[in-house]
Amino acid sequence: MPASEDKSDDGPLSTPDFGDAIDSVTFGQILEMDEDENDRDFSQSIVFGFFEQAEETFESMDSALEEKDLEKLSQLGHFLKGSSATLGLVKVRDSCEKIQRYGKKENEDGSPETDEELCLKRITETLKALKTEYADAEKLLKKFFGTEEEDDDEDED
Repeated sequence: MPASEDKSDDGPLSTPDFGDAIDSVTFGQILEMDEDENDRDFSQSIVFGFFEQAEETFESMDSALEEKDLEKLSQLGHFLKGSSATLGLVKVRDSCEKIQRYGKKENEDGSPETDEELCLKRITETLKALKTEYADAEKLLKKFFGTEEEDDDEDED
């Protein structure tokens, strides 16, 4: 077994360092559910199920934003916050929490915000950031599972 594949008994399976995009400890707990570290079908199904769920939620968020439906945006933010937290997607979770708060007509700190247009503006900005954070996490996870589909749009030096 190559040194990079060496797994000792003094800790969880090796989990890559995803930087600040993904909490390695939380993601490692998902990986521990796999029956075999060389067979990641279970954890991969959870992660790819999340990808589908997130894409559908983004579509619903876009519609709710068009309709200026703050309550629906709050619910969608709450929903996606929970599933992203389960996988350790820290930045995605944090942005979803902001959307949840803004949808409840609250500031980031939970204090009331009566200006609905300001809340909608904040949601618009946060949703844009959220989609970027999600795309970054998705790319890292697809690389981890060896299922990268789109290498063509990267610059080749």
